[in-house]
Amino acid sequence: MQKTRTKEKEVTRAASKPPLRERVLVVEDEEDILELIRYNLTREGYRVTAAATGEEGLRLAQRDKPDLVVLDLMLPGIDGIDVCRRLKADAATRYIPVVMVTAKGEEADVVAGLELGADDYLTKPFSPKVLIARIRAVIRRREQEAARDAKEPITRGELQIHPGRREVLVDGSRVAQELTFSEFNVLHLLASRPGWVFSRAQIVDAVRGCDYHVTERSVDVHIVGLRRKLGDAGERIETVRGVGYRFREA
Repeated sequence: MQKTRTKEKEVTRAASKPPLRERVLVVEDEEDILELIRYNLTREGYRVTAAATGEEGLRLAQRDKPDLVVLDLMLPGIDGIDVCRRLKADAATRYIPVVMVTAKGEEADVVAGLELGADDYLTKPFSPKVLIARIRAVIRRREQEAARDAKEPITRGELQIHPGRREVLVDGSRVAQELTFSEFNVLHLLASRPGWVFSRAQIVDAVRGCDYHVTERSVDVHIVGLRRKLGDAGERIETVRGVGYRFREA
């Protein structure tokens, strides 16, 4: 009888555990914050690996290829911006989504991280529930992108946009500097409906999800990056003063 009850308890405990979710690498040098993030993510079923330095974070990212990286910007040795830069410069880790964790007053670092291709950011102190919601949203967007990979390319004048290959051609040649994940999504959104004016909020909702904290600055950063990387073709992305942006077809 006792054995039966023990087995029943074991089955109940196993059933109550959340299913294993994605692998998350947390790079954070403050031990209390690291343990807080690790505890909450593990409780939600994420498989968590941790690093306390930028060097160790890079090594683990390159070795394990996690599904997402939570990256503190203020790290000893190699800082978070440099870690993000190196991840996005490496073909093997370029498409791993990055959620940055920053201190108040680090707007310049946030902008730099977004320009490098980071997907989202949180400012300390933050709620673990908000962090988990952001992680879910980023992963969900990546899954949606993968589901759209079979779409036909979009051709707009000299521009060709290939969702499946995540490739942009200008006059038949690949752009010299590769677009970040978010820049590509913004371009694809605008070019899919030429002439249509999108507000900054609409761009964020479509590209990052409705639960993302909207800032005009983050959208403008992506537009500036697109115009620079597309060269003359970037002039097709027009600013509609007081409203947002649109793609000019001709």
